[in-house]
Amino acid sequence: MSVVDQVLNLKFYKGEDLYSDGDVEDRILELCQSGRPFQEILMEDNDWPILYHLSDVRHNVLEWYDFDPEANLLEIGAGCGAITGLLCDKVKRVVCNDLSKRRSTINATRNGHKGNLEIYVGNFEDLQLEEKFDYVTLIGVFEYSGYYISQGEPYTTMLERVKRFLKPGGKLIIAIENKFGLKYWSGAAEDHTAGFFDGIQNYAGVRGVKTFSKPEITKLLVGAGFGTNEFYYPMPDYKLPTAVYSDDFLPKKGMLSDITTSYDRDRYVMFDEAAAYESLVEDGQFPYFANSFLIISTLDNKN
Repeated sequence: MSVVDQVLNLKFYKGEDLYSDGDVEDRILELCQSGRPFQEILMEDNDWPILYHLSDVRHNVLEWYDFDPEANLLEIGAGCGAITGLLCDKVKRVVCNDLSKRRSTINATRNGHKGNLEIYVGNFEDLQLEEKFDYVTLIGVFEYSGYYISQGEPYTTMLERVKRFLKPGGKLIIAIENKFGLKYWSGAAEDHTAGFFDGIQNYAGVRGVKTFSKPEITKLLVGAGFGTNEFYYPMPDYKLPTAVYSDDFLPKKGMLSDITTSYDRDRYVMFDEAAAYESLVEDGQFPYFANSFLIISTLDNKN
C-alpha cells in the first residue's frame, strides 16, 4: 500500500469533489509527485495557484506559534496541504478534513511521509469522530460556512460543530480576511467574490460566503463559548504573510512602509496604502483596518 493510500480515509467521501481550483490541481499533483524542490518550481512558474499552494511563505502565519508538541490537531479544510506539513512538524498527531479527494491526494503526496497524518475526505458536516482535539484550525475556511453547513445560521452552526471536536480548554485557530481591511477601501477586489466593496457593503446580494469585522467575529466567538480570543494581524494578509503583529505588539510608525499590495488578481490602487496605514497606526486604528486576522480562541472549560 502506498503512503497516499495509507494516509487517505474515504469513509465519509461520497464520490464527488465539491470544491476545486480546476485543472491546475492536476498540475500541482504532478509537481508534487515529481519530487522537485518547490523553490525551484516557483522560480520557473509564477501562476498564482502554484504560488499560493506551494510557497513556504504560507507557513509564516503559524510557524512562530508555540504549539504543545504532544497535542493532537484537526485541520478542517486542509486543501492541498500548504499548512499541513508545518502542523505535522509542530504537534504529535494531525487529522485533516477536506471536501476534495484530488486536493487531499496532493496533501497526502507532499506530507504523508511525516508519519503522523491522517486525512478524511468528505464534507465536514458528515464527519463523525470519537477523538477530541487540543487544536482545531479553520485557515481560510470559516468564511465558506454558508456553502457546506445546510442547517441553521451557518457561521454559528459551524462554531457549535467545531466545539464537538475540541477538548475542554482546547483552542480554535481561525485565519480570515477582515471585511474592512484597508486594501478593500483602496480598490482590491473581495477575495472570494472578486467584486469590489462587497464586504464593505455587507455582502448585499452575495450568498454562501462572508468575512467579518473584528467586533462581529468576536461576538460570534464569545456567543459560541470561546471566552478568550487573541487577535493577531498578518501582513499583508494571512495567505502570504511577511509579518504577524498582535495587540501586545502593534506596528509602529515606519513598519508598514514596505508592505506589498495583493497580486492574486488585477485591482485598482486608489491611494497610497502605506501612507494610510501610517496614519491609522498613529491614530491607534490599525487593528480595525488590518487586511486579515489570525485568531486563537480558547473554549471555556464549561463548554
